[in-house]
Amino acid sequence: MAKYKIGAVVAEFNYQVTSLMLERAKAEAELLDVEISPIVKVPGVFDMPLAIKKLAARSDIDAVITLGAVITGETKHDEVVVAQASRKIMDMSLEYDKPVTFGVTGPGMTELQAMDRIEKGAEVVAAAVKMLKRFEAL
Repeated sequence: MAKYKIGAVVAEFNYQVTSLMLERAKAEAELLDVEISPIVKVPGVFDMPLAIKKLAARSDIDAVITLGAVITGETKHDEVVVAQASRKIMDMSLEYDKPVTFGVTGPGMTELQAMDRIEKGAEVVAAAVKMLKRFEAL
């Protein structure tokens, strides 16, 4: 049985990137003997906070990871999305007293740069586990 249960919120926008991030997250979870379940897919990064809130409110979830890739377009939309989502994601961690790790890459990156950052999926799982272990001692 896994030591921790981690919920995941994954953006479907730029899924060619986020699906690979999710695979990296699952591999890291297996190495660290943690379970990622459930996995909630949302349309985009801006849509993450509600799903995070639902997962963080569950007593059987120890932490939540987020996975998203915000790629630059012709406007500054990417900056607005990341700025607003990152703030709400951080707020969820404080509101529910649980780690909510930020696995959203961008803004200001190309699709190629996003593909180079898929290891963020593993990094957020490792960060969640580190936080959980440190909280055990408090």
